[in-house]
Amino acid sequence: MEITLLSVLALGFLLGIKHAIEPDHVIAVSTIASKSKKLWDASLAGVFWGIGHTATLFTLGIILILMKGDLSDKWSMTLEFLVGIMLVYLGITSLLSSKKNKQQAHLEEEHPENEQPEIDYLENKPVNKKEQSYLKSLFIGFVHGLAGSAAMVLLTMSTVNTVWQGSLYILIFGVGTTIGMLVFTTILGLPFVLSKKRLTLSRNLIMATAMISVLFGVYYMYNLGFNEGLFRLWM
Repeated sequence: MEITLLSVLALGFLLGIKHAIEPDHVIAVSTIASKSKKLWDASLAGVFWGIGHTATLFTLGIILILMKGDLSDKWSMTLEFLVGIMLVYLGITSLLSSKKNKQQAHLEEEHPENEQPEIDYLENKPVNKKEQSYLKSLFIGFVHGLAGSAAMVLLTMSTVNTVWQGSLYILIFGVGTTIGMLVFTTILGLPFVLSKKRLTLSRNLIMATAMISVLFGVYYMYNLGFNEGLFRLWM
């Protein structure tokens, strides 16, 4: 393998790490990491985000490279707009979940004999919250991968010459984003894990994270719709 290609792949890896800590990525995954009871759970949330992000980026990116095409600004920004919707949704569901857990904790304090595991009545079995959080992280990564595919294709096509080099570049970029998010969610998970025995502090941290997600999501959509001109493109 040529030294030049190795340099390009190394750059892709570093750009992937940098890409992982963009504000919308961090805020979205923080809504999952904030509920982690163990540091390992927060770390895995970052890994699953990276897997979803890389899978979508790789699949859509290679399709566009093979077709020698690109997403129009209209569709590129529309996919970005989905990120804003997702951030608002994640924030609201996190707030509702925190409120529900607070009410449940009060009930358990008053009636400890009635404490029962959470049940998924459709499947008639206990809910595995870890699996749910990992699937949610995977989905968040999937949406971010869709939103970033246009920029990824432009970056790849301007950096490498062949399809196999492009495939390798996107994969290395994905490995970088996964490692970057793994490290960041591990650090991010520390205050939530350390405060888990202080219920009031823990709930306040979770609610603050959720509110940031909602507010940033609204700002994200407003900026794309009005400042970037997405709404004008659809009218």
